[in-house]
Amino acid sequence: MARVTQEHLDARRRQILDGAASCFARNGFHATSMQDVLKEVDLSAGAVYRYFSGKEELIAAVVTEVLDTVRGILERAARESPPPTPDVLIPRALARLREQRPAALDDGTWMFPRLMIQVWTETTRSPELAAVLGEGYRKVRTAWGEVVESYRDAGLLPADTDADAMARTMIALVQGYAAQMALFGGISEQTLGDGLRALMSVGRTARGA
Repeated sequence: MARVTQEHLDARRRQILDGAASCFARNGFHATSMQDVLKEVDLSAGAVYRYFSGKEELIAAVVTEVLDTVRGILERAARESPPPTPDVLIPRALARLREQRPAALDDGTWMFPRLMIQVWTETTRSPELAAVLGEGYRKVRTAWGEVVESYRDAGLLPADTDADAMARTMIALVQGYAAQMALFGGISEQTLGDGLRALMSVGRTARGA
């Protein structure tokens, strides 16, 4: 019997995660059964259960992967010199997330924002998922704090800037972007960057006069 390679195992896991994410984004967590996932990925129950014990574990894996991707983007940005300002960094992070997880629904809608809405709703009834999301949020918040620290080190922010307050605000901005995309659509990463630049320029003209 030929030995199954790690590359094959990783590709199969990726196939299952992408298929599950498509089902969740399309129909929601409650309306999606494991049978729906099996049909989506065209695999047997044994093949899927080899990787995931059930729907709850699949949901947690999808959430963890997205948050880990965001955290990695932020940690790399914090090491840049000079660090990218929020109007550059946030659209860049969203664009990279779209590139890394490009899956879309049948109508071409990027599934990530809809998944975020689903996750927020599910955490109100699932303590296990709430714990996963809370831990991921803590790590992303820490990574944002490192970005803010890099701004202070580069002289882009006053030394007494509240790093955690700014980190929470930037997270809220991304969450708001996801909510708008999921509910109404029509907002691009470029639009978000343009709006951020406008906000960051408030008061500059008056001070420079």
